[in-house]
Amino acid sequence: MKLLKQETKNLLSNIKLVKLLEWGKLVSITGSAQLLIQAFGLLSGILVIRLLPTKEYALYTLANTMLGTMIIFADGGISTGITAHGGKVWLDRQKLGAVLATGLDLRRKFSIISLSVSVPVLVYLLLHHDASWMTSIFIVSSLVLGFFAALSDSLLEIIPRLHQEIIPLQKNQLIVGIWRLVLSVLLVIVFPWAFIAILAAAVPRIYGNIQLRKIAMGFVDEAKPDTRIRGEILGIVKRTMPGLIYYCVSTQLTIWFLSIMGSTTSIAQIGALGRVVMLLNIFGVTFTTILIPRFARLSEESGQVAKRFILIVLLFVSVCIIFIGATYVFSNQILWVLGPAYKTMNYELLLYLFGSCVFLCTGFIYNLISSRGLVLNPLIYITFSLVAIVTGVLIFDISTLIGVLYFNLYVSLIQLLMYITYSYVKIIKTRKLT
Repeated sequence: MKLLKQETKNLLSNIKLVKLLEWGKLVSITGSAQLLIQAFGLLSGILVIRLLPTKEYALYTLANTMLGTMIIFADGGISTGITAHGGKVWLDRQKLGAVLATGLDLRRKFSIISLSVSVPVLVYLLLHHDASWMTSIFIVSSLVLGFFAALSDSLLEIIPRLHQEIIPLQKNQLIVGIWRLVLSVLLVIVFPWAFIAILAAAVPRIYGNIQLRKIAMGFVDEAKPDTRIRGEILGIVKRTMPGLIYYCVSTQLTIWFLSIMGSTTSIAQIGALGRVVMLLNIFGVTFTTILIPRFARLSEESGQVAKRFILIVLLFVSVCIIFIGATYVFSNQILWVLGPAYKTMNYELLLYLFGSCVFLCTGFIYNLISSRGLVLNPLIYITFSLVAIVTGVLIFDISTLIGVLYFNLYVSLIQLLMYITYSYVKIIKTRKLT
């Protein structure tokens, strides 16, 4: 009997060791590949910062900000619905194919609304900052190419992530990053204009999207959009859409305030500081790629949901703290890389990074809980956030870069507290730790 217990104990220890080695290998491979991907993205971004004149870089920042807004509008919560529904049927090729086909069909329809709302706003802001009509047309045309490439890639990525086939996904991202860097070097040096820099990013993304579709199709069967699945995804979209519409506006308030009330130089400065956060994306994307699909696949009966949630969030927060500390130590060197126009912005860099880390933690928690179909009531989210925005506008001088950074940190902290409270109620309190 004792021998049997000892053998059982040894077997369990070996299983834990195998799992630990498997996780170590997965994290190291994913992290290393992500480091290369983000490194190419960072190099491309720094090259653009250094080569574009301040005014052109400000226009480039406005356009990229609007691109992010357009993509969020076109998604509307569809990717959340696909992750939540796909996590239940990920082993069935036919059903998973139907989920993907339905999501892509909805995304195409949502994109028309996104373009009709976003393009006029972008043109107005470009003209407001003294861009000519010709320049505005070129920038918008370049941006639309990148937008159409981004329409499906975020949905297609869900399929290999659910199957934890990370290496093909990252190879594709790496190729896109390399070509973006090459095109940036070849084109922006000769033509230092904002729309050329946007094109240098859009063209490789189109190629990557074609390859990504091939990767995703290896895990699903061809299928037509399904009415029942559409209804389930739209159910999540209806709960998510009001919050996303608000999110589109609120998360870009720093840019919008500076665009309307600030100077062109301030827009360029905040755009340059944003490049530093790309380093943090190495960890963010690694966590999102590995952990969120696994968290979505957890069975309710396993009793591990609350434990895994707490562990994952603590790991993410720890990475953010380490990153802030490293930035504080090497702030002079980081600003030197950005260029002489930004060399005295040590305090602004730390303030921006702190606010960005808080915002990233909020977004990560949101993605984590929504992967299980849990969506905070938009009325609650919007109400608390609007109160934070209104009080923040009254407290801080939003016509200056420093004031906008304080405002961003203030609003992000309130939103983080809101999602922590919601997560506690829905995941931790209602699921006893075992």
